[in-house]
Amino acid sequence: MIYMSSDCKEIVNTIKSMHNPKNVEGMARYGISTRNTYGISIPFLRKIAKEKGQNHKLAVELWNTGIHEARILAAYIDDPGNVTSKQMDNWVSDFDSWDVCDQVCSNLFDKTRFAYQKASKWITQDEEFIKRAGFALISALAVHDKRAKDEVFADFLQSIMDSSTDERNFVKKAVNWSLRQIGKRSVNLNKKAIGAALRIERLDSKTARWIATDALRELRSDAVQKRVKSK
Repeated sequence: MIYMSSDCKEIVNTIKSMHNPKNVEGMARYGISTRNTYGISIPFLRKIAKEKGQNHKLAVELWNTGIHEARILAAYIDDPGNVTSKQMDNWVSDFDSWDVCDQVCSNLFDKTRFAYQKASKWITQDEEFIKRAGFALISALAVHDKRAKDEVFADFLQSIMDSSTDERNFVKKAVNWSLRQIGKRSVNLNKKAIGAALRIERLDSKTARWIATDALRELRSDAVQKRVKSK
C-alpha cells in the first residue's frame, strides 16, 4: 500500500466521488485509456491545481496512485526545478494513454532542464508511448521555448523523417504534430519543415504520405505564412 498524505487522500477521494461513467465511455472513443479513469474534466483538474499550487512531493504521491486524472494533475502541480532525470524516465515508462503523455510533456517535462536530452533519447525508443512522448516534447518545446535557436529544431527534422513510416497511430500523429509545430516557429524553419515534408511525401509509405500531406496543408496555409513572416 502506497503512502498518501492528507492532501493526496483528499484529492483522490474527490476524484472518485465525481466518477462519471458516461465521460469515461466518451474518452474511450477518442482512444483514451479507461484504466483507473474516472471521467473528470481538465478544467476541474486545473482548478484543483490552482488551489494547491506547486508541490513536488504531492505531485509524486498523486502519480503513484496510478489514477488517470491524478497523473494529469501531478503534471500541473509539480515543480519543474525539482523534477529529476530518473523521475522523467520512470513516469514516461508508466504512460499508457496519449492524453496523459501529452499533458505531462506539455505542462511539465518541457520546462525541465532535461527536456531536450529526453526528447532526443525518447524519439529513438521503440515503445509506442515513449516514442510519442519524445515527439510530444519536441512539439511542446517548439511552442514554449521562445529563446531556442532555429538550429535546435532543425536538427530534429531528420529524426522526424526517420520515424515518418511508423504506422502506429499514437506515434504517427505525434510525428506529424512535431513537424507542424517546428514549421510554425519562423520563416527559416517553415521552409526547412516544408522541405522535410516534401521528402517524406516521396516515401513509399501510406503513413508518411498522410503525415506529409497534413503538415504541408497547414505549413503552406495563408494563416501560417502570415504568422511566420510577421515574427
